[in-house]
Amino acid sequence: MDMGAASAYLSPSRWSLPLIPPPSPSPPPQESIPFSRVSCCSSRLSSSAVTSGSGSSKTATLSAIQSSGIIACLRSSCAEIAFEAASAALDGGISVLEITMSTPGVFQVLKRLVEAYPAAFLGVGTVLSVADAINAMNAGARFLMSPATVKDVMNVVQGTEVLYIPGVMTPTEILCAYNGGASIVKVYPVSALGGVQYIAALKKPFSDIPMVASQGITTDSLGDYITAGASAVVLSDAIFSKEAMLRRDFSKIHQLALHASSHGKEAVHG
Repeated sequence: MDMGAASAYLSPSRWSLPLIPPPSPSPPPQESIPFSRVSCCSSRLSSSAVTSGSGSSKTATLSAIQSSGIIACLRSSCAEIAFEAASAALDGGISVLEITMSTPGVFQVLKRLVEAYPAAFLGVGTVLSVADAINAMNAGARFLMSPATVKDVMNVVQGTEVLYIPGVMTPTEILCAYNGGASIVKVYPVSALGGVQYIAALKKPFSDIPMVASQGITTDSLGDYITAGASAVVLSDAIFSKEAMLRRDFSKIHQLALHASSHGKEAVHG
């Protein structure tokens, strides 16, 4: 890894361009903001989300997650910062990235990223409703994540090429989610449940169920989770450092992404 190159990383000029403009007609002045959660997105599932190409199939997405060992989790209080931070991480080698629903204009940011990084596997996190699931899929999400198993979301994803990763905590929840159609589950909040040891314990009875470990994981500990049986880990602050996000230090985020990506590939492939 060339750390000198990472420290010299500069934001591409395209980041300074405005993101997707609000739809027409514009909202009333008191609601006129650069981005909104559901603007530009239909309440119905578009045909492209159902019949997307093989490059965005569930199998390809699952394979990308398992190959990289990392799902980068981005949350931001500003749409422009979210786009720039995501771009820095993707340019730094991250191939799978989720943007949380709490990010303003999450769907518009996602659409812009899909256009800029068509080969990346981009998704939306903290999806708790069918409406949010449909808007995320229409915006180009290849996967959806939830902190719990939301059956309505699981049902609406069935028949599409979008991968749903439900959140689970107990052995019963893992088995129910898997029997309900989940190809992979997210064990959350893993640090509070016992961390690496908890993943290792769960994999004994559920060796065939792919698991993503999520919450409180550092780049230095991701290898231990992979060794314990996790297919991948969710990295949030480890890549999108609170300080770097606050200072808009995208060079730092790029550097952290390079570091995490290298560790993830080493952990998965040896």
